[in-house]
Formats: sequence, structure tokens, C-alpha cells
Amino acid sequence: MINKAILVGNVGGDPDVRTLENNVKVATISLATSERYTDSNKQKQERTTWHRVVLWRNLAEVVEKYVHKGSQLYIEGRISNRQYKDKDGNDRYATEIVANDMKLLGKRDDGNRQPEGPQLGTVPPPSTEEMPADDLPF
Repeated sequence: MINKAILVGNVGGDPDVRTLENNVKVATISLATSERYTDSNKQKQERTTWHRVVLWRNLAEVVEKYVHKGSQLYIEGRISNRQYKDKDGNDRYATEIVANDMKLLGKRDDGNRQPEGPQLGTVPPPSTEEMPADDLPF
């Protein structure tokens, strides 16, 4: 079975980064994704969905250093549903994306404060010499 979510969106506020026991860091961000479509009246519409994203350890450290409100991110992870009790003892439910990969997107001069060099988590594309010849019959 597969549980995978891929999101590309903008961070809605500065990350919440906490340090837990054993100096393990966890970051939580709110990520907005948008869908554009034309309705039945031929009017252009946009629908925004907000996602709670949780990033652990090294990803949390990267978020703490380089991500802020408005940053554009690529997130890959799994969908997690959990139940908890709020401060009044009521049952609450949360759906969140637990990230296992993140890439900083956008231009370097847009305020993303990205590090110099290749973006984190990216692999340069293979050269054309490394790519196999197309052997498809069509």
C-alpha cells in the first residue's frame, strides 16, 4: 500500500520550530496550495487548500534556517491522521503531512534566504551521455 503526498505551495507564516528531548527538532508549517479552474459560467476561479506539514530532525533544522512566511516549497511525505485531547479534554482530530523530503523553490533574491550552491535535496540531472538510447518501437 502507498501513502504519499506531494505538495508545491507557499508557507503561510513563519515556521514553529521546537526542540524536544535528546535535542530532536520538529518544525510545523502551514502550506497553501492553489487550484485554478473555470466554472460553469466561464469565470476563472481559484481554490486554496491549507496543509499542516510536520518536519523532523534535519529537515526541521533546514526549515529553521531558511524558511519563512511566503517561501515556496516542494514537500514530499505521508498523510497522517491523529487523535488528541485539547486543553478542555475534548477529542480533536488532525490531518497532517509528515515530510520526508523538502526542496526550497523560488528565486534566490525573493527573500527565501537559500544557501549558496545546489538546492537542498536536489540531484543534478544526468548528462545526455549517461542517458540510455530510446528503444521504444514508436
